[in-house]
Amino acid sequence: MKIKTKDDRRVRIHLRQRKRIAGTKERPRLSVFRSVTHIYAQVIDDMSGETLVSASTIDPKLKGSFDKAVKGGNIKGAEAIGKAIAERSIEKGIKRVVFDRSGFLYHGRIRAVADAARKAGLEF
Repeated sequence: MKIKTKDDRRVRIHLRQRKRIAGTKERPRLSVFRSVTHIYAQVIDDMSGETLVSASTIDPKLKGSFDKAVKGGNIKGAEAIGKAIAERSIEKGIKRVVFDRSGFLYHGRIRAVADAARKAGLEF
């Protein structure tokens, strides 16, 4: 795979990470994806191939509860998604996860999601 764009590089890093990271029933994978305008988080059981919990900035339930300053493209939005994914996971009985940054660098919005999820009660 030739690296021609930044997205190619990210995908290559993500594939390399996924060789080592796998979600199980006891400890599913918390996958985070960010676009320019939105951020998405999912808790995935890779053994059965199903998404257990998800949250995103385009979710109508969450979008209505955001302040004006909270958007998908900023850190406050990422913190809101981290808190929401943690709350939904704990409701389903999931307390421990494996964090998957999807090839993105661990700073900015990706780090904000992780820190907010930890504060809200998820362990990783």
